[in-house]
Amino acid sequence: MLPRQLSLLALALAAAAPAALAQTHTPGSFEDGGSTLVSAMMMFIGNDEVVYILDKAEGNAAQIDGHAAWGAAYNIAGRTSQTMSVITNTFCASGMHLPNGSYVTFGGNGAAGPGGNMGDVLAPGGYSATYDTTYGDYSGSTSIRILNPCKWDEISSNADCQWFDNATLLHMQKQRWYSAAEPLGDGSIAIIGGFVEGGYINRNWPNKDPATEGGAAEPTYEFYPSKGDATVMNFMIKTSGLNSYAHTYLMPSGKMFVQANLSTMLWDWQNNQETELPAMPDGIIRVYPASGATAMMPLTPANDYSPSVLFCGGSDMPDYYWGNYSWPFYNTWTYAASAKCHYITPEPTDGSDPQYVETDDMPKGRTMGQFVHLPNGKMLVVNGGSMGTAGFSKQTLYVTSLADMPYDQSLAADPVGQPAIYDPNASSGSHWSTEGLNTSSIARLYHSSAILLPDASVLIAGSNPNLDVNMTAIYPTTYDAEVFYPPYFSATTRPSPQNVPSTLSYGGDYFNVLLPASSYSGSANDAADNTTVWIIRTGWTTHAMNMGQRSMQLNNTYTVNSNGSITLHVSQLPPNPNLFQPGPAMLFVTMSGVPSNATFVLIGSGDFGDQPTSAASALPAKVQLDNVSGSAPSGSGGSSSSTSSSGDSSSSGSTSHTGAIIGGIVGAVALVGILGAAFGVYIARQRRAASQAKPASMYAMSSVGGAGALGRRDVRNSDSSAFVPLQHENKSMWDASGNASNFSLSPYHDEPRMGGPSGEFDPYYQNAPRR
Repeated sequence: MLPRQLSLLALALAAAAPAALAQTHTPGSFEDGGSTLVSAMMMFIGNDEVVYILDKAEGNAAQIDGHAAWGAAYNIAGRTSQTMSVITNTFCASGMHLPNGSYVTFGGNGAAGPGGNMGDVLAPGGYSATYDTTYGDYSGSTSIRILNPCKWDEISSNADCQWFDNATLLHMQKQRWYSAAEPLGDGSIAIIGGFVEGGYINRNWPNKDPATEGGAAEPTYEFYPSKGDATVMNFMIKTSGLNSYAHTYLMPSGKMFVQANLSTMLWDWQNNQETELPAMPDGIIRVYPASGATAMMPLTPANDYSPSVLFCGGSDMPDYYWGNYSWPFYNTWTYAASAKCHYITPEPTDGSDPQYVETDDMPKGRTMGQFVHLPNGKMLVVNGGSMGTAGFSKQTLYVTSLADMPYDQSLAADPVGQPAIYDPNASSGSHWSTEGLNTSSIARLYHSSAILLPDASVLIAGSNPNLDVNMTAIYPTTYDAEVFYPPYFSATTRPSPQNVPSTLSYGGDYFNVLLPASSYSGSANDAADNTTVWIIRTGWTTHAMNMGQRSMQLNNTYTVNSNGSITLHVSQLPPNPNLFQPGPAMLFVTMSGVPSNATFVLIGSGDFGDQPTSAASALPAKVQLDNVSGSAPSGSGGSSSSTSSSGDSSSSGSTSHTGAIIGGIVGAVALVGILGAAFGVYIARQRRAASQAKPASMYAMSSVGGAGALGRRDVRNSDSSAFVPLQHENKSMWDASGNASNFSLSPYHDEPRMGGPSGEFDPYYQNAPRR
């Protein structure tokens, strides 16, 4: 195990942040969030200062390195952005956190040029592009990109704060677009399914080849770091067509809940065994492009940390209407999105069989609605439209000209601008509330995103149902961000916890958090009784979902002190890493429904591998004192609201070193066993340059020769093994030059290809109308 300091890369603790925008915010309101510079197709929060944003390669006005940018960093306090260099096309990639607080993104699409066309440097066969000379993007279809979050003022000046994006050195075994990603209890990540290249949905029609669609679908899974060859998942064949961005949630047993099309299963990934669960009720599709709002409900002591997954909205369009790679076989914008909600407990603790249970309908039907966990145990849903589906197209089966498309390229209409809040603990008929919630004037449809910020507000950005930047469309490319303030911002005082630790473990000794008397008003006993501690992982947000998002209430007791302060005695996480996988999270202390600002914590060892666990220690009994009160003004609810992080006594900079991580990748530092991989050692300056060196060829995934700065001769680089030598050979996919000339990308039809490339499967071929 490497020293702890290498495990704590990217950790952003709750030291005093910039005081900008420290003000009272109107509860239920939207505020101007400034410009994101690139449209926020994907977002994740790096630390208490920065949210990172990725777009697809397109004609954004913001420039970097002489071409349009598609990456940016967003300053939370200042609400300003700066561009970041990304080498490969991140169009509809997936992503996840890593155990040390870094982030990784997987796949994307071929190189794209102006108008959403294929890039002008074609791959062998001409069915996709490796590079575009105008937008400067390389194919991202097999890419693995890594970023270590840094403080805002380091991003532009520190090479270690940039994206590592070099598919010559680091890549997946398979091309994946719209793949799912889910972390395991050892910190590794399962990467599941996806398209090979573009399309509206992942099938031909009629669907004669549900396994591979003639080469256009990828029905396999693999792991990062690698655990062996990419392997077929039968569930991906069963759900052919409607299985993009499958919904995945790790369960307490270590098995994975997977939902796509109308099917549901529990997947034993260690043995590749599938256990069928009930089908989604009412014929409602929840995966892309139906894009229902989906999230695991909060894990709490009251529900014995038993996960339930909530699905709301989506579409019950008949199967034929979904069409094929080319476009929908229906005018989707005329079809109402579902308002229905269902939840399932995949591993009931009472021994009963898992069943979907219908719960209260949403106030209004939504496609592309997105759940965001709030630090009071509730779930906010934002964004989306009440008609149609995700995706964009230049036509449908019935409207055959873009000029006749009523909403330009958008396949959805009627944006739903008012958020709604779901309370899992409310009684039937009362789960949903929109009381006091304003309506945004900005349409947030396809390629919108939302994420919880450290002050417990919500950043909302993106929307771009267009092949390329289009500022005059009915639903244009959107760079304007908003910050939404949930109802708890009515409090003029918020809790200000002290002594919050920077790391949490799975079981072990409890820790104490001090709440000064200034954190609350009224009876100390009542305040302590109504105080909870939450850890929230905000996830990787894209396409109306937050991959990896989880919320957990930690168990606690308390001692009321004579000076009005309250000492919370807080348990570590339950001793099961499958419940809340290792990596970064935000910790909030919530008093009477009013959260503190977040403290960033790292959960687990900070490394891949089996996580240390210990028995949970017993908490002290609660100690109350009568006639003791808080010192905050009466009715204030908590300490003053601010965009800064909570002022606990722990403090650490978040400087991190891409060179350190990539040293483990490129140098292939081998520790014992595939899960013993470490996060790397510091390497020489020249390796930093490799992080953004241009790929040597189309995919350039063959072994890197030479031991020197690039790696050992006995290490292959033709799959997703980031930190360890491969345990297998897979040379058949690549020729000696590193090109994919002997890896067939065609045909993409069940029928033989005639006369060159087809516009059916290729999203950029002759402005082909899809996605």
